[in-house]
Amino acid sequence: MEHNRIAIIDLGTNTFNLLITEINPTGTYRILLESKIPAKLGKGGIHKSTITPEAIERGIEALKSHLITISEFQVESIFCFATSAIRSADNGHLFVKKVKNELGLTIRIIQGDEEAQTIFDGVKQVFPLDEDYVLITDIGGGSIEFIIANRFGVAWKKSYEIGVARLLEQFTPSDPITENEIKAIRKHLKKSLESLYEAVKQFPVKKLVGSSGSFDTLAALLAKKFYPLLDMSKLTSLFLESKRLMVVHKELMTSDSDQRKVMPGMEPHRVDSIVPASIIVKFIIDELKIKEVWQCSFALKEGAVLQIISSQL
Repeated sequence: MEHNRIAIIDLGTNTFNLLITEINPTGTYRILLESKIPAKLGKGGIHKSTITPEAIERGIEALKSHLITISEFQVESIFCFATSAIRSADNGHLFVKKVKNELGLTIRIIQGDEEAQTIFDGVKQVFPLDEDYVLITDIGGGSIEFIIANRFGVAWKKSYEIGVARLLEQFTPSDPITENEIKAIRKHLKKSLESLYEAVKQFPVKKLVGSSGSFDTLAALLAKKFYPLLDMSKLTSLFLESKRLMVVHKELMTSDSDQRKVMPGMEPHRVDSIVPASIIVKFIIDELKIKEVWQCSFALKEGAVLQIISSQL
């Protein structure tokens, strides 16, 4: 296997993520470029199990933009993975067909279980796992994946359709969010995550490892506040000290969107969704008595690269 370049596009509910890598003959790989575009595919339709015409257009435009970037890298193959928004939409297959017809891209819709496994395959590359179980969590727009794993692999995994875009559409919180709205979201989470409580009894966890997306933003907010000299682009994981994380959480709960927009480290397209994301993180810490929280920047797309290499070797 000579050096070959591949591109991975992860079509998430909020964000379309691009990763361009060069695979070496030894089966290792080097990341050449990472980029993301907020396509907001779930906006306006996720609670009705549909992708709106506007969202379809945003999705197509985001993919066109990624294709322009890819064209500069002499890439041999492009792999596209679609998750919750497309998986759960009645017209998801129509979007897939439209992309194939207009852009020539083949999108593979992956189920929640495979999504969880691929996230684990991303995280395990840069986050040290030993005999102790950790809870890996990926908070997406459409779904949240929970994976309990250690160095021997995945012990339990499940994908829940309770992502931040869904929570925003379902609860339409005030700005700033009210105490009662936070309580309502927590109540909904408690009801939705019964099987997670059962799993944790069987495989006890003390560490929460949050992969990509919302966790990257929480880590950036915390880092800008407490570690102003830190260059996050040079790290693949960051320890989120709980007292500091709660300072960030409190600020997010008490701020309106204009105040959040100007917070150092905030990504513009996460100004609204970071509020339910932070509620979810605090909920997990409280309910499962988590002792340590880590952010990990590797997730689905890095896991996909590893799986592709394994299938080629």
